[in-house]
Amino acid sequence: MTLDRRSFLKLAGASAGAAGLPLIGRAAELMPKTAKRVVVVGGGYGGTIAAKYVRMMDKSIEVVLIERNDHFVSCPFSNLYLGGLLTDLNTLTIKYDKLAANHGVKVVQAEVTGIDPAAKVVTTSKGTLSYDRLVLSPGIDFRLDEMKGYDAAAMEVMPHAWKAGPQTILLRKQLEAMKPGGNVIISIPLAPFRCPPGPYERASMVAMYLKQHKPGSKVIILDANPDIVSKKGLFLKGWKKHYDGLIDYRAAKKVTEVDTGKMAVMIEGLEEVQGAVINIIPPQKAGHIAHVAGLVGADKKWCPVNPTTFESTLHKDIHVIGDSSIAGAMPKSGYSANSEAKVCATNIVALMNGKEITEMSAINTCYSFLSAKEAVSVTGVYKVNAEKQAIEAAAGSVGVSPDLSEVEAIYAESWLKNILTEMST
Repeated sequence: MTLDRRSFLKLAGASAGAAGLPLIGRAAELMPKTAKRVVVVGGGYGGTIAAKYVRMMDKSIEVVLIERNDHFVSCPFSNLYLGGLLTDLNTLTIKYDKLAANHGVKVVQAEVTGIDPAAKVVTTSKGTLSYDRLVLSPGIDFRLDEMKGYDAAAMEVMPHAWKAGPQTILLRKQLEAMKPGGNVIISIPLAPFRCPPGPYERASMVAMYLKQHKPGSKVIILDANPDIVSKKGLFLKGWKKHYDGLIDYRAAKKVTEVDTGKMAVMIEGLEEVQGAVINIIPPQKAGHIAHVAGLVGADKKWCPVNPTTFESTLHKDIHVIGDSSIAGAMPKSGYSANSEAKVCATNIVALMNGKEITEMSAINTCYSFLSAKEAVSVTGVYKVNAEKQAIEAAAGSVGVSPDLSEVEAIYAESWLKNILTEMST
């Protein structure tokens, strides 16, 4: 037995004991493998596309998609729900039935509790699955040890809403219930984090809501970064135009402690700030299962991968895409995950058929709303620098909108409709 396998069994055993599940060595096989198989973990922007495209390119490969939920809610555009532009999350929600019907993807609703890279076995709450290649797209988890007092209970008082769904609904209800004149605090962690412009878009949407419904209220942004991470000029212009005096932006203000009883946050133990509603966006890391499987690098945060195939540099035949991966200059965004999934799927099919892999080329587009009708965007094309073996932006490819634009808002709505349709059909 290898050290990796021993470590895995120890972790799997701990998980099984807590959840009443058997050890992987004794767990029932969920689905016997009778052909080449790719297992995909995570049914979001990356996982759905990886599963779909492997099947589209090679029907002889069996694809099993494992997702704990029976649906997916998009984080992109969830800020519009907080601002009141969406009445519910239905337009941001997809299901997986058409992936099965249209492409033959086998969807398993279960919790992944362990991965054995040596035996090529995934263990879930419903049994085990063997694989030839595994794709992980588990999104993010939070580094809660870096923020004193912020735990699962605190999230129900100071929601993060950085995983769209119940937390998003909770934050909106808090905004609706807040008395006029109350302040909303948005805490932003040090980069990198999921969706670099997302917190600043959120501030814009919350300010828009306050302007319409909560006279005398304002948004206080406590940003751990030394400056606005993305689209700085456009956000500042939008805030000046629409929310002058409603947004109080404070740079280099890292929240290190929360007090739910006092509804206060502490900035590096030196300064206390109170709010009527507090949105804590915690520091982030790769999804939990990536840590369990030993796919996280020396930084103990993210997963190092081959920049062309997205295969883990730590475990053979396991690929990591989306927010959890170290993808060089590519931002952690929904469109990045979509693009990475297509590159990954193409090269997985090539590798499984003994063919040459394809050179990596990926794109990203990210839209942000500043008001009810205006949005801005940032775009980029990304390729591998062969000498550095790192993903870099192609020369001259990265650019932002020239100005706030109603046309960009129309493009953004079309982008959302198209990408969610691609993921779910």
